[in-house]
Amino acid sequence: MLHTYICNAQFLKSYFISNIVSILNNPIEYLKGVGPFKADILKKEAGIFIFNDLLQYFPFRHIDRTQITPISKINSDTDYVQVKGKITSVEVLGERYSKRLIATLYDGSGELELVWFQGINWVQKSLHIGAPFLVFGKAGFFMNTPQITHPEMELLTEENKNAKAFLEPVYSATEKLKARGMGGRQMGDLTATLLKMLSDKDIPENLPVEILNKFHLVKRFDAYKNIHFPASQTEYEKAVQRIKFEELFLSQLRMGLLRFKRHSFSKGLVFSTVGEHFNDFYNHHLPFELTGAQKRVLKEIRKDLGSGKQMNRLLQGDVGSGKTMVALMAMLIAADNGYQSCFMAPTEILARQHFESLKKMLNDLPVKIGILTGSSTAKEKRTILRECAEGEIDIITGTHALIEDAVLFKNLGLAIVDEQHRFGVAQRAKLWEKNELHPHILVMTATPIPRTLALTAYGDLDYSIMDEMPPGRIPITTVHRMEYARPQVMNFIKSEIKKGRQAYIIYPLIEESAKLDFENLMKGYEEVKAYFPEPKYYISMVHGKQKAAQKQTNMDRFLTGDTQIMVSTTVIEVGVNVPNASVMVIESAEKFGLPQLHQLRGRVGRGNQKSYCIVLTKVKLSNDAKQRLKIMCETNDGFKIAEKDLEIRGPGDIEGTRQSGLLNFKLANIVEDKRILETARLAAEKIIEEDATLIKEVNRCLRDFLVSQKGKTVWSKIS
Repeated sequence: MLHTYICNAQFLKSYFISNIVSILNNPIEYLKGVGPFKADILKKEAGIFIFNDLLQYFPFRHIDRTQITPISKINSDTDYVQVKGKITSVEVLGERYSKRLIATLYDGSGELELVWFQGINWVQKSLHIGAPFLVFGKAGFFMNTPQITHPEMELLTEENKNAKAFLEPVYSATEKLKARGMGGRQMGDLTATLLKMLSDKDIPENLPVEILNKFHLVKRFDAYKNIHFPASQTEYEKAVQRIKFEELFLSQLRMGLLRFKRHSFSKGLVFSTVGEHFNDFYNHHLPFELTGAQKRVLKEIRKDLGSGKQMNRLLQGDVGSGKTMVALMAMLIAADNGYQSCFMAPTEILARQHFESLKKMLNDLPVKIGILTGSSTAKEKRTILRECAEGEIDIITGTHALIEDAVLFKNLGLAIVDEQHRFGVAQRAKLWEKNELHPHILVMTATPIPRTLALTAYGDLDYSIMDEMPPGRIPITTVHRMEYARPQVMNFIKSEIKKGRQAYIIYPLIEESAKLDFENLMKGYEEVKAYFPEPKYYISMVHGKQKAAQKQTNMDRFLTGDTQIMVSTTVIEVGVNVPNASVMVIESAEKFGLPQLHQLRGRVGRGNQKSYCIVLTKVKLSNDAKQRLKIMCETNDGFKIAEKDLEIRGPGDIEGTRQSGLLNFKLANIVEDKRILETARLAAEKIIEEDATLIKEVNRCLRDFLVSQKGKTVWSKIS
């Protein structure tokens, strides 16, 4: 198998010897024009440590040196512009923090102001009256005068003013880099120096010839050369296409090989029986008919549990799609086979709710269930720990208290994690180690994951999707209201309470903040009390700083209907189930992300009555906030919301992806490059299907490259 080849001593020895002398591994200080001082800045400011880092420091655009715009032609519609002229004046205005440097450039047709607010001393030294410059930047106007702020400038000398026209690369550069003579243009000079030193053997091909031909991809060496210094726009586009495909293809291949290896080698507990507990519950105690999606996912899980391989499955489903029921039935299969299960939730409120819900459904079955949280009494803990260790408990729910070293199981067979993104990798891993042979793993999330993100971030896992809601669920109506409409919103809540319903009012903060100018929980609580005075109305308040017992008491009062309104922070975001609640009001909704807004909305609409979500905001909103709220009001579909959220924020800002390095592509973007990703995925799957060990000669370049990258990439391993 794959490990046989990558562990082959002779192969690794020959690879290591060839790799160690590769010019691209040379420290950046050894490149002509760099040296120790500049190397130190490049490492700190740009993350460039070796020649290869510089090669992959791609330009973000190119300047067409043939396009020179007369200053007189610059107007309000002009975007980025390149002009050529002479400096006619230089002056520094303002004092201390308001200082700015202003130079005037004249090209014979008109004058252009050049303005700097940073690096003034360094820039001023490079500007001389009468000196000719090529200037590039974003054009604007100030007092009817055309202006470029912090322009890119090149002094025109005898050597370069008659240079042959080409697409010149422009690289991002910090102010510290510019101040030390390492601006965008200088980075281009260093890259040109490096490329002159390289040949095909220094950038070996890593894609099979069949793939290059099938998808009309340029050679790897040509792609790297032309992405920096293309002779034409067409050459540049082909280079970008090649590198994007390579990044996405190799990502899919790695993920696919990990999945193949796990399916082939990972040993798992065998749950061979679907027995009395499962069948009795399914036939006599099931509270409602399962949806088609629930049945499909249960079938996938049952197949995993009986395969003899460790299950490592991600279950994603929208709010209210019935994931907890699927989890329960999987735990009953474990019990039928003599194994224990644990069900870990991120908050005590959710853990206790799971416990009460499961206990109610299992009331007539001989299945013992327990709970362990941080607030469990010493006596309760002692009892639970003993029962777990002796195998008396079949199912235990709890918070992160379950991963403490004192918690021992007699035979843990199934570990389920709800809202898995709330737990760190190390926390989850401690749970898997509670048995000598790792238990089966099912992680669940109510935040739907866009397909493109799932393929790249979770491609090494098996994953199930529940995209169907239980029958009879009435769609939630979502409306956007400005803060001045708060009285009407409160009156609407009163009308719902009059019908016997309950309401949530959610605030994003519990303490005043100088940075954020929106209502905090404590102030909001007093305002709500003014709208809903006792004894006609009663209000519960829950937030993260309360002691667990107080929090649970307040939650219980709302659950039982003793209070009609729950004022809370986002601690109730996940899982809390009060079927009688019909109104969700989200204060300062512009401060929340789309997934969080959708999660909060999911706290209502859980009964058989019509429910409403009201997002309250200030009047002035950013374009992103307007877009998020518009999507919220248009759809209840969590998968559509997840896709839109990915489009708005981009993959780098999605929780967990940046930190884990999973989407650390240089060029590829899973939002913009969906088509390339899908093509790359199919190509990778074909190779794994035909040659999973990469033993064929045609795939040797792939095998060599994967060996060279071993240990350099972080991958999403749940267990």
